[in-house]
Amino acid sequence: MTKQKSTQSNCNLELSDSRTKPCRELDRVGALDNDKRESFEEILSIIETSRENVFRAVNRELISLYWDVGKYISEKVSADNWGKSVVEEFAQYVQSTRPNIKGFSASNLWRMRQFYETYQDDEKLATLSREISWSNNVLVFARAKSKEAREFYLKIAKQYGYSARELSRQMDSMLYERTMISGEKIKQLPSNSDGLCALRDSYVLEFLDIPKAHSEKELRQSIVANIRNFILEFGKDFTFVGENYRLQVGETDFYIDLLFYNRSLSCLFAIELKKGDFQPGHLGQLEFYLEALDRDVRKEGENPSVGLVLCTGKNDTVVEYALSRSMSPALIADYQLHLPDKDILNARLRELDELSRIDDGDEG
Repeated sequence: MTKQKSTQSNCNLELSDSRTKPCRELDRVGALDNDKRESFEEILSIIETSRENVFRAVNRELISLYWDVGKYISEKVSADNWGKSVVEEFAQYVQSTRPNIKGFSASNLWRMRQFYETYQDDEKLATLSREISWSNNVLVFARAKSKEAREFYLKIAKQYGYSARELSRQMDSMLYERTMISGEKIKQLPSNSDGLCALRDSYVLEFLDIPKAHSEKELRQSIVANIRNFILEFGKDFTFVGENYRLQVGETDFYIDLLFYNRSLSCLFAIELKKGDFQPGHLGQLEFYLEALDRDVRKEGENPSVGLVLCTGKNDTVVEYALSRSMSPALIADYQLHLPDKDILNARLRELDELSRIDDGDEG
């Protein structure tokens, strides 16, 4: 009985030691002096940079391989009338003679051919395509319908490091078309901040699990619960600071619905949520919050705070009037809880393109 107790005691001691070991390790890390910690972080930075460089080099080599295979198949299709049966025969040959070589199924071989033929006459996009994964490349050349759209998605996939799932969602929401339409509208508005160019005048929040008839509180809470997807829609440079962010002006407390920090703009970013159509008074409230942020929260070296009123709907003329005398870096945008109608967006984009050509002709 005594021996069993001793064994049990030893087991408990071992278990306790295994649980407290990470804590002791953290204590030792916390005890490092600043110079040593800085040196260790520099070494880690070297390791991480090298790993990233290796990954990019391997990916570029893989994409170049797929390019060369696609080129070969394309030329064989043209010169020797290769068809699906020959390509399928080759895929089976690879599987039977080199079973350790993966990624060369018949369907993927045809994708390699399509990849090569899409970019063979476009050196710029061919080079850019080597900077993103094969899965993302397949999405872009298979779904983007114009050179401009392909370039747009290649660039943002590289810039933000999108996974295939994230890039697919951006394409489903027609991010290219929405960005182009917003860009034309924003250029026509008075602006006191270059940061507004990073925003759009309409956002798609189809990932929110809320009914069509919802309150501002329900909207805010659902955004916070889905903050990762919300940041994906706005851009990965946004970092969430908090909801109902408290500001004290005089002896009164005020609360910003959502507060972010944008790393590329180096500024605080306030969002006010409004259920219903935009009203000019909403802008005055946002401007007050931006002033309070700049005076009491903004740190030295940061740029002036930027704000956005996100509402259910808006009239472009009312927005233009409201912003015409505004001195604050603010924008008005609406949101929708479903994916946009592709035909409507494409028609709107064509309309803006035609208007742009007319304006260019008048200037000439």
